[in-house]
Amino acid sequence: MADNYLTPEQVDTLGEIANISMGNSATTLSMMVQHKVDITTPKVTVIKKSEALDDYDKTCVFVNIHYVKGLTGNNVFILKEHDVLIMTDLMMGGSGQNVQGEVGELHQSAISEAMNQMMGTAATSLSTMLNIATDISTPTVEKIDVNSVKVFEKMFDNPADLFVKISFDMHIENLIDSIMVQLYPLDFAIKMFELFNALK
Repeated sequence: MADNYLTPEQVDTLGEIANISMGNSATTLSMMVQHKVDITTPKVTVIKKSEALDDYDKTCVFVNIHYVKGLTGNNVFILKEHDVLIMTDLMMGGSGQNVQGEVGELHQSAISEAMNQMMGTAATSLSTMLNIATDISTPTVEKIDVNSVKVFEKMFDNPADLFVKISFDMHIENLIDSIMVQLYPLDFAIKMFELFNALK
């Protein structure tokens, strides 16, 4: 589907931007969970908003971050609920093993802080790559039943229907082998490409 909306050059460039910024973010997350974090080369596609939860079953955790300086748009992460439980357990000094239950307010607060630091790192990387000062809002974190796409669309307060979906395989040693999805509105992604391309 990306072929219909993005050129091969745009796909490659957006993948490169995501790879650098999220590679630095993985280092930040690794320090927070005190385990090695590996994030694979991203896969870039274009999807409709209603398809955003297709990689998930049951409950997932939705993290929404707005750019408040330098760029106009928002940046969304979607994580599996169980992965959030493991990551927050590690952040609080646990082993990350045999984690059970549901994500509560404490977990949401912890993952908000993790994503705030990760995306702060990513924003710094973007600032360097695009030669523009950027800043982000404090993340908002919500739990979503993946069957409630309408709830997701209501919470994701962006009128756009088409989004660039950047998928990473994320591994945290022998504890997490999962997928992390990052979403950009299509026009925001194209703007990033244009800024990046203008500096070459």
